Amino acid sequence: MSPATHFLTGWILANSVSLDRRDRALVTLASVIPDVDGLGIIADVLTRHSQHPLDWFSTFHHSLHTLLFALIVTAGSFLLASQRWTAAGMAFLSCHIHLLEDLLGSRGPEGYQWPIPYLMPFSHAGDLSWSGQWTLNAWPNFAITVALLLVTFYLAWSRGFSPLEMVSAKADAAFVAALRKRIPVS
Repeated sequence: MSPATHFLTGWILANSVSLDRRDRALVTLASVIPDVDGLGIIADVLTRHSQHPLDWFSTFHHSLHTLLFALIVTAGSFLLASQRWTAAGMAFLSCHIHLLEDLLGSRGPEGYQWPIPYLMPFSHAGDLSWSGQWTLNAWPNFAITVALLLVTFYLAWSRGFSPLEMVSAKADAAFVAALRKRIPVS
């Protein structure tokens, strides 16, 4: 699924329990961070017409979609969080929801199914794939993203903060004010 879908999933998950702003950000980040291995696409694009083009995206994408990486993210969240156990547990869950979303809907347009190398670097025995995996641009991914956006808008309207809180308190307040102006709080 798209990074936006993962981001919204993580933010909504972070709001399913009582966490402060920083801990919500950690849980949200945990839902997106497994895709940092996809940044290899930048090097691929920059070198595609060179004598030695790189193939980092195809080689490394999904290489961080592992139990080991989820445990590292969980440990980092534990160390940085205010509510350590809750935030770490939610970060672990957030990473795994990312993996589930990719397992469901990340097939390439050419039909390639991105397997999840869950037990790597120790074993390929735990590689996960699903024959029904839909393409990245399939309607279920769009429907899930729209549903997540609606839930995000509702949470922002009802709680008084949105995902923008991670970037700017001023932008967050303006966004929530705009939502509440259009749909008054009862």
